[in-house]
Amino acid sequence: MRKQKIEIEYPLATKSPNIIWEQISSAHGLEHWIADHVTEDNGVFTFTWGEPWTEQDIRKAQLVEVEKYHHIKLHWIEEEDDSYWEMRIGQSELTHQLNLFITDFAEDDDADGLRILWESNLDRLHRSCGL
Repeated sequence: MRKQKIEIEYPLATKSPNIIWEQISSAHGLEHWIADHVTEDNGVFTFTWGEPWTEQDIRKAQLVEVEKYHHIKLHWIEEEDDSYWEMRIGQSELTHQLNLFITDFAEDDDADGLRILWESNLDRLHRSCGL
C-alpha cells in the first residue's frame, strides 16, 4: 500500500530554538511527550509505550540526519521503505513565529489516525513544558 506524506505545523510559545531542541532531540526530552520511556544508544532510539507490568509496544528508530537546533530525522527500523519522520524548528513565513514542523508518512487508510496521534503528542508537549 502506498504511503502519504503528513505535514503538521505547530506554533511554539518560545522564541528560542534551544528550548525546543532538547525536547525533540534527546531521549529524555522525547520521553516527556512521545512515549512512556525512550532510550538512545549509538543513534538508535527505543520508544516504549506502556508500563513494564502491562503489555508494551516497543519500536526502534534509527537516527538518519541531525542538524543541531534545526532538525532531526529518524527512520523506524522495522519499516522496509524509505519513509522517515522528521521534526524541524523554523519560522512561519506568515507570522515569523517559531514553529515545530513535523513530517511523517502513513498508509492511506491510517493518515487521519496518524495526524490525530501527532496532535495528541503535541498537546502533551505543550502541557509538559509549556511550548
